[in-house]
Amino acid sequence: MSDIMKLESLQDRILDIRGQQVLLDADVAEIYGVLTKRVNEAVRNNPDKFPAGYVLQLTRQEWAALKSKFSTSRKGGKVKPPKAFPEKGLYMLATILKSPRAVQATLSIIETFSKLRELSRNIQTLAATNDKDRQQDLMRQSGELIAELLDDDLHTTDTETSIELNFAVLKFKHTVKRKKEE
Repeated sequence: MSDIMKLESLQDRILDIRGQQVLLDADVAEIYGVLTKRVNEAVRNNPDKFPAGYVLQLTRQEWAALKSKFSTSRKGGKVKPPKAFPEKGLYMLATILKSPRAVQATLSIIETFSKLRELSRNIQTLAATNDKDRQQDLMRQSGELIAELLDDDLHTTDTETSIELNFAVLKFKHTVKRKKEE
């Protein structure tokens, strides 16, 4: 995953709006290294690339509810409610915003969303299967996905990293053994 975008940079920015995971226009702009007005201009100047579902215009009520949840004023200065971009809207923005940073950020965002979807599918399948071998395989795959998502944030020793996550009914433990450099 790119140094521009790691899971921890995204996870605090991804919001659930109308049943979709989205990023607000100001967060997209920050991630892409452009001004928020450039993101909104891209949408306004390319309406054919943003059909229904590719960009959400938040209502005043949605925006007021979101602002009340933010612990800082980072998002509080907007007069108009912001736009929110689900994954497919981010793909379209990538076709318009072509700076090297925007391209790298888009690739990282796509990879993160993809890995989160795969992890979610694994967890659902794990809960539904009774086959012990399949469960072990899903646990291993899920542990690898979690390790990739967390990447540099893992606290490691010289030879081993363990990740343990407890999801109420499921518990993952994944250990990554590292070879010692000689």
